[in-house]
Amino acid sequence: MALSKAPAVRHERVDDASAGQRIDNFLVRVCKGVPKSHIYRILRSGEVRVNSRRVDQTYRVQIGDEVRIPPIRIAEKENAAPVPMGKPFDIAYEDDALLVLDKPAGLAVHGGSGVSFGLIEQLRRQRPEAKFLELVHRLDRETSGLLIVAKKRSALTVLHDMMRDGKVQKRYLTLVSGRWLNAQQHIKQPLLKYLLENGERRVSVNREGKPAHSIVRLVRRWAGYSLLEVELKTGRTHQIRVHLTHAGFPLCGDDKYGDFALNKQLEKEGLGRMFLHAAKLAFRHPLTDQQIELAAPLPAELDGFLAVVEQTREREYG
Repeated sequence: MALSKAPAVRHERVDDASAGQRIDNFLVRVCKGVPKSHIYRILRSGEVRVNSRRVDQTYRVQIGDEVRIPPIRIAEKENAAPVPMGKPFDIAYEDDALLVLDKPAGLAVHGGSGVSFGLIEQLRRQRPEAKFLELVHRLDRETSGLLIVAKKRSALTVLHDMMRDGKVQKRYLTLVSGRWLNAQQHIKQPLLKYLLENGERRVSVNREGKPAHSIVRLVRRWAGYSLLEVELKTGRTHQIRVHLTHAGFPLCGDDKYGDFALNKQLEKEGLGRMFLHAAKLAFRHPLTDQQIELAAPLPAELDGFLAVVEQTREREYG
């Protein structure tokens, strides 16, 4: 680790993107690399001033506030690999408060847990002029489709409340192994997170878990396969994958909960990823209350595999 040069007093002006954020979280963001323990220490000591006055950690910054930050020496990682620029993301919707993009499969939404960077870090690299870009929700690394990113703190706060209250409608398309019978079925099974010995995260149906609710609709069925639309009423980790596998319908290509022997066969037939796509979003704009309804078509690799299934399997429904 190397130390940054000659730290000096900084003065940060609060803009619209940061308005309403707690001062401790504001400092964590603008003082990248500084431990939270140090942030809280300089707040308690009064070294941080807002408009020349002392504040505690619960103060929420307002537009136009001037924040004085004392000299802080930040440890910098040596030889840290820069985030690659990558290809521009397909944008389904954008205004000055938020954007919705079509995430490709195979890309984590953020860095961490052995992943040096993710979608949000890459998006910030592509848009250096953007003052605020934060994930509103997450998608699994293997899942493609619609993902909301906030461009203002005020939009992020409202969207988080909407997510918690079930006011953002999220619908996914997935191909599963098996003969799904019901046109519509509610799955309400509690889900519990746990860790494997190697530290990898997993989820299981467990009565001690958190409530989870999925609404499953049959779209099309062939001999041995079913194309389903799943509406999430809650947003638990791996919810669709665990609910459907527990019901006896593993997702095609799922390398965590799926049918591993079948996955090997599917790979030979052209399916090289998990068949799960965030296809539709519907919600009211967090700032204007305008109704927003978006759809993302199946990626070429999933659409192409469906064509193979259509040609080789007898259709039974739809």
